[in-house]
Amino acid sequence: MSRWWRTAATLSLGAGLGVSASRLWTPASSEEDHQGDGLLGGVPVVPVPRVHASGMTAGPGSSGALMKYGFPSLSNVRTRESYVSSYDPRTRTPSWVIERLSGASVSGTADRKLCDFKEDDSVHVFHRATNTDYRGSGLDRGHMAAAANHKWSQKAMEDTFYLSNVAPQNPHLNHNAWNNLEKLCRSLTRSYANVYVCTGPLYLPRQEADGKLYVRYQVVGRNHVAVPTHFFKVLILERGQGEGVELRSYVLPNEPVDEKLPLEGFLVPIESIERASGLLFVPNIMKRSGVTVHAIAAK
Repeated sequence: MSRWWRTAATLSLGAGLGVSASRLWTPASSEEDHQGDGLLGGVPVVPVPRVHASGMTAGPGSSGALMKYGFPSLSNVRTRESYVSSYDPRTRTPSWVIERLSGASVSGTADRKLCDFKEDDSVHVFHRATNTDYRGSGLDRGHMAAAANHKWSQKAMEDTFYLSNVAPQNPHLNHNAWNNLEKLCRSLTRSYANVYVCTGPLYLPRQEADGKLYVRYQVVGRNHVAVPTHFFKVLILERGQGEGVELRSYVLPNEPVDEKLPLEGFLVPIESIERASGLLFVPNIMKRSGVTVHAIAAK
C-alpha cells in the first residue's frame, strides 16, 4: 500500500495536476486549479464530456472507425487488423495503441494458444525489440492492445502479439490489477455501444534524496527496451447514437499492485496523462466549444 502512495505522489509531481474530488474539471480551467491536494487526495474523479458521437460505423478492426476521435500523435503510425498504434523507436515500445471494442469484437473463436510473440519486421532492426530482449529479464511482454479484446478474428488476435504492441511489464501487475482493468474494458461493451481504448507507457519523474526530480527507468536486452514506470489507459465510451460520450482515464504503476484495490482508485484527470505523455487525446471532443465536463465520484 505504501508503495502505491509513493507512486501517486510521483504522478502528482510529474504531471502537476492533482485535483480534489469536490472540484469540477473543465477544459478552460487554469493550471493553478490542478495543483491542489494530489491525485489521491480524495474520491477519484472521472471527466465526462457530454457531447454527441457521429454516426460513423465500421467493422471492429477498421482504422477508419478508430480515427473517429483523432490520434494522440501522428508519429510512426501503424495500422493492424485489430488496432492502430504509434511506435517509439527510442524506447522500442509503442507510444500509444488504440482499439475499438464492442460486444462483437470481444467474442468469437480466436484461440490465444495459436499465437506467438514476434518481432515487427516493419520496424528497422536498429529500433526493434526481440523476444531475446525479454528473456531472463523477470518482466512480462505486456500487451497494450489485449489479445482477449479481439476474439472476433484469429488474425486480429495474432496481430496483438507483435512486439511493437508490447512493453516490459511487472508480472504481478500484468496478471492481476492490469488484467482486471482489461477485463473492465471488455465488460463495458455490455453497457456501451462502443468502447475506444487508448493504452500506452509513461516515464514519470521521482523525487530523490537531494530533493530533485529525475526520470529513471531500466532497459532490458541487447536492444535496450525501455521499462515504463507507469501505464495509462484512456477509455472513450459511446452509449449510442446521439446519447453522448463518457471519458475515463487510468494510470497504474509498473510494479506489484494489490488486485483487491478498486480500479476507481487509479482514475486520474485526462490532463495529467496528456501532460505527462506529451500526447493529446480525443481532440475532436476537447476542441468543441461549450463542452461541459463533470467530475463523477467513484461508486
